[in-house]
Amino acid sequence: MEPLWLMFSGAFLAATLLPGGSEVLLLALVNSNPELWFSLFVVATLGNTLGALTSLGLGCLGRVAWEPEQLSRSQRRALALVEKYGVWSLLLSWAPVIGDILCVLAGWLRLPLFMSIILILIGKGARYGLLLLMMQAF
Repeated sequence: MEPLWLMFSGAFLAATLLPGGSEVLLLALVNSNPELWFSLFVVATLGNTLGALTSLGLGCLGRVAWEPEQLSRSQRRALALVEKYGVWSLLLSWAPVIGDILCVLAGWLRLPLFMSIILILIGKGARYGLLLLMMQAF
């Protein structure tokens, strides 16, 4: 149970605005507990998705205090991308650097919650799944 809790908390924190990467943690835990690979995959995906939804919720709360004029140039560019592609941009919520801001912007723009959850879950799960497949190949 300890590896699963460690994986969940690491994945959750990595998906918030806090720095950190859960990929190395997943690979290390699967390497030391190969019998738990599927449970670790599920827990990592759920933890990372819930962390991203926390960022989305923070974006909802910040809507009143965060005006477009206050955004940096890169944040305005990210905002333009989310406005252009809408909820589909959340398939990239797994990406380093931009993933966190995409989730915050999704909340700020009040993108549809159900579709946001589904697309974030798909993106996060695909990333961890590919990582585990690559681990098996090497």
